[in-house]
Amino acid sequence: MLVRGFIISALLSTAAAAQPANDARRAAERDLFEKVVETPTVYGRIDEFRKLTRLLTAEFRKAGITNVVVKDHDGTQTLIARWPAARPSGKKPILLLAHMDVVEANPADWKNPPFELREQDGYYLGRGASDNKAALTGIVLALQELKRSGFQPTRDIIVLFTGDEETNMNSVRRAATEWRDLIDAEYVLNGDAGGGTVYKDGRIDAFYMQIAEKTYADYKFVATNKGGHSSSPRPDNAIYALTGALERLEDYRFEPKINDATRAYFGRIAADDKGRYGELVRKWLSNPQDRETADLLEANAPGYTRTRCVATQLSGGHAPNALPQRAEANVNCRIFPGVKIETVRQQLQAIAGPDVTVTTDEASTTPETAPSPMREDVTEAYRAAVATRFPNVQIVPVMSAGATDGAHLRAVGIPVYGAGGLWGVLGESSGAHGLDERVLIEGFHGQVPIWEELLRRLAG
Repeated sequence: MLVRGFIISALLSTAAAAQPANDARRAAERDLFEKVVETPTVYGRIDEFRKLTRLLTAEFRKAGITNVVVKDHDGTQTLIARWPAARPSGKKPILLLAHMDVVEANPADWKNPPFELREQDGYYLGRGASDNKAALTGIVLALQELKRSGFQPTRDIIVLFTGDEETNMNSVRRAATEWRDLIDAEYVLNGDAGGGTVYKDGRIDAFYMQIAEKTYADYKFVATNKGGHSSSPRPDNAIYALTGALERLEDYRFEPKINDATRAYFGRIAADDKGRYGELVRKWLSNPQDRETADLLEANAPGYTRTRCVATQLSGGHAPNALPQRAEANVNCRIFPGVKIETVRQQLQAIAGPDVTVTTDEASTTPETAPSPMREDVTEAYRAAVATRFPNVQIVPVMSAGATDGAHLRAVGIPVYGAGGLWGVLGESSGAHGLDERVLIEGFHGQVPIWEELLRRLAG
């Protein structure tokens, strides 16, 4: 009994010592996240970017990662850090990708200041909390913890934190070309994609690895006219012509498409869902060209079965008492991989008709890229890393309906895998780009050991 009592006492002492250590680590993680979120790195606020890059540079250097380069360019900044291999294996580096910039937030629209980190109902709230500062902070924290533990990588680990992913993407454009020697890697792990979902009771749904993303392109619909006095209406009104074109666009559905990423995503639903939705998915998978079924599926999963285009901005006329000489709309398209930007423009022109001219906003486009090839080493490492928190997890390849910096790196031949460690609750929105943007507290802290294990397996 004496021995047993000693063992129990020792275990209790160990647990008591571990709890404060865990609490201290969690507090330190939150403290860094708070500093990152409360730096309002909206594109154009260059002083805020300088503040954040100074903070991140100091955090890297605290961990002994001293090779940090900050580039000033295009009204923003880009940070590139390198942890050299301690025991070089000859393998090319791994690149970790995230972005520092966030979408603007109007304080008048928010219940609380948008650039103030706060906690509510198990979430951290603040602009950029989910897109993309949680993953950015998680990458920094994981590298610090790996350094602290004595981990010695067998290949270089490079970090690329961009400054304009939400706007011009000049950061990644320059990184992929003129700074290529600083970021060249065998593949990219993209913190702005991937991640997992859990049910409300904590059971795991799955973790998703992004291997493809749609092409982004804005198109201008323009109707012009000689105009005249509003007391003498003409039969050819620029606003009416544009309105008719947009109404036709609203009703139009592009040809259904499928690729390896969407087939895997819908295949998992088909296997797991025994209800009507699963039946619909199985029917479409048996014939992906079936437009009727694809339309029904698209209504439930917008953006995943085809190219989608939607009007996002509108302007027209020059005076209340004059016929409009010009009416213009911006149409934003998310184009299915494998479909050309020019092909979509031609389709839009056919929809718009002869009275409306459709042009491509070349500055807006992301590269046309095919899905990255699946890699067993990355997939298995991701599965094993997530399994440290969620055993028997499924890793499901997916395509992003939106766009990330990853497209520019895929375009120059570097495969990109969205393999983030964050997770959220199924059916609960993160509010990215919207009001009260948020990230699950347990997901934020839980991502750090996932990133650690993923890098141990891929760079160890």
